[in-house]
Amino acid sequence: MFKLNDNYLKLPGSYLFSTIGKKVNAFAAQNPDKKIIRLGIGDVTQPLAPAIIKALHGAVDEMAQAETFKGYAPDLGYEFLRQAIADNDYKARGCGISADEIFISDGAKCDAGNIQEIFSVDNKIAVCDPVYPVYVDTNVMAGRTGVYDSVKEVWSDVIYMPCVAENHFAPELPKETPDLIYLCFPNNPTGATITKSRLQEWVDYANKVGAVIIYDAAYEAYISEEDVPHTIYECRGAESCAIELRSFSKNAGFTGVRLGFTVIPKELKCGEVALHSLWARRHGTKYNGAPYIVQRAGEAVYSQEGKVQLKEQVAYYMNNAKYILEGLKSAGYTVSGGVNAPYIWLKAPDGMTSWEFFDYLLEKANVVGTPGSGFGPSGETYFRLTAFGSYENTVEAVNRIKAL
Repeated sequence: MFKLNDNYLKLPGSYLFSTIGKKVNAFAAQNPDKKIIRLGIGDVTQPLAPAIIKALHGAVDEMAQAETFKGYAPDLGYEFLRQAIADNDYKARGCGISADEIFISDGAKCDAGNIQEIFSVDNKIAVCDPVYPVYVDTNVMAGRTGVYDSVKEVWSDVIYMPCVAENHFAPELPKETPDLIYLCFPNNPTGATITKSRLQEWVDYANKVGAVIIYDAAYEAYISEEDVPHTIYECRGAESCAIELRSFSKNAGFTGVRLGFTVIPKELKCGEVALHSLWARRHGTKYNGAPYIVQRAGEAVYSQEGKVQLKEQVAYYMNNAKYILEGLKSAGYTVSGGVNAPYIWLKAPDGMTSWEFFDYLLEKANVVGTPGSGFGPSGETYFRLTAFGSYENTVEAVNRIKAL
């Protein structure tokens, strides 16, 4: 008789956004006359930029000709895209990351889940609390998180680093020493950031204790303040302790196109073993690469046209964020985020729990957000709204909330 991976059975409930989807669908079925505005899931709404569409069309045309047809992509990704990334995201910021340290994938979410495969199950992980659920859930699936406490909603073998109002939603160095540290800045879900000097403390700490930082920089395009680093490799010594995850979903609208990349410097080693070689083996064995046409679209992100058009698109979403932030503040809500990230983090009013406020907003204002408790115990009584809707829907949603 076959056996299951029992670690999957330890996962409590369904994935957060699946639960939200079921609730919203049930409400919509019962209230077909209601216009529901969705500011919950972080999915973009603006169309792909013209420079990207042009590149997609050109690549499709290439696939129609025997002379320019492309089959399997190289394991790491096409050189033209990896070099564009190295030049624009790293060398332009004074970082020494080279093209052959960049692995092209179909998205940061996949890489965030898959990266744990190259580490021993005995490693102890540390996560921000609240946290993007994928970091914890994939380690649960691997058997790395211990026993679940359903009352406290924590795992016994996970080090939780509270991100609360008192520390401006940025974690403190943990008292217990971890092996793997997950950091995400600008942060999902809180929208918080840390300064370069503060991130340098994390790099120094990781090098001191022999830990690896898994750094999710999916929202770096939204940074507006000067002292906020766009990549962890702006910090001294990061090449020997950090893996960086990046996405084209939020900076270029690729949520439905799928493209991302992971950076593993060759300097990052466990003893004499380079993590770069392990990820290269995993990548080559289990993955056949992002499509050629999508990688050409990714290259267009770094063109002069693409940069201008995507800067305008980011500004569009951040204008939404500003409207939500200022609108809710004027209505008396306690809010943060929305300055360097497209997420607004607010305190649920009148002592409501996160899910109580979710139900309240859905039923009374027909607005969908994300309950903070779904991101971890420190997220309880908080709520996340995204700035990825249309401007018209964003204005209407805020006005509905203010009218409650």
